[in-house]
Amino acid sequence: MPDEQWNDWSWQLRHRLTRLEDLEGHLELTPEERAGIILSRNKLALAITPHFFSLIDPHSPACPIRRQVIPRIEETETAPEELADPCGEDGSMPVPGLVHRYPDRVLFLVTDRCASYCRYCTRSRVVSGVGEQELETDFDQAFHYLETHTEIRDVLLSGGDPLLFSDRKIESLLARLRAIPHIEFIRIGSRVPIFLPQRITPEFVSMIRKYHPVWMSIHTNHPKELTSEVRHALERLADAGVPLGNQAVLLRGVNDNAETLKDLFHKLLLCRVRPYYLYQCDLIEGSAHLRTSIREGLEIMDRLRGHTTGYAVPQYVVDGPGGGGKIPLNPDYIVAEADDRFILRNFKGDIYEYPLPRTTPSGSPPAKASCGSCDG
Repeated sequence: MPDEQWNDWSWQLRHRLTRLEDLEGHLELTPEERAGIILSRNKLALAITPHFFSLIDPHSPACPIRRQVIPRIEETETAPEELADPCGEDGSMPVPGLVHRYPDRVLFLVTDRCASYCRYCTRSRVVSGVGEQELETDFDQAFHYLETHTEIRDVLLSGGDPLLFSDRKIESLLARLRAIPHIEFIRIGSRVPIFLPQRITPEFVSMIRKYHPVWMSIHTNHPKELTSEVRHALERLADAGVPLGNQAVLLRGVNDNAETLKDLFHKLLLCRVRPYYLYQCDLIEGSAHLRTSIREGLEIMDRLRGHTTGYAVPQYVVDGPGGGGKIPLNPDYIVAEADDRFILRNFKGDIYEYPLPRTTPSGSPPAKASCGSCDG
């Protein structure tokens, strides 16, 4: 295949693997995978870019890349605790496509399409166009809401994946947001630099420079995803002044051990990407086979913090089911709390005491306790 074809992001999109026949010629599918692929057209579509597909081990069903994008029959099984909308986004939309949950920031869902479809997708109810629900973003209403709600200073463009839009369409969104005086901070959430690194063209980064500060949250789960092509794409973004953070999801059989995640986070730093969040997998319908327990996540975090550079340790979070927002999760470093001190442990398990200030909240020394020998 000529390099010019492989490096053309539109060619990559046109040649995505989307059918059972596309996969059978390249992979030894298990019965669970074959059944999942057949049924995927009723829930969340199958689509894998050639770039990402090239990372799959064709002989191993346990391949961590494979588990993320190839459907399995387990997706049709719904546990009692699972939800179609696990983050409660639909109930927080003042206008279609705009989620306003936090005081000063909003989530702007601008498309329902992705370059490839993750099998644990939080928005599988609306993403890919094959489910029962559709994403119905009203751009005029959304921008009117943003213009009239002056408390909003931070807008996150997501979907689907905004980077599937043309440069011209992305620029029109950025320009309109930049025209709103109280919006200070624009973010883009995208997995395109991982699924489709060819999309990060010199023309794209030249365009995005004009609308700074623009930040980008990418999504990478396994060190194998950080290919030389991905690294070059991330370097182009960083060189263009786009601060980069990574959001990983803790997934069973993909990255549910400290060594894999440490390798991932170290490689991200080499790509000039700050590990930002490690998400507990949301309670998405049909995702039980990919979810770990929170206890497992805390144990992994305990093996990371203090054992590697702080920049390589993300914040472990869970989205409160039904719309609670992000809740930080941390190992128990506070062993006990006394009236005058905290008892703490460090990453080695050593115990330390940290005394409380010897003043009252007003700044005065604490009152002396009376005793029988005092004359008052």
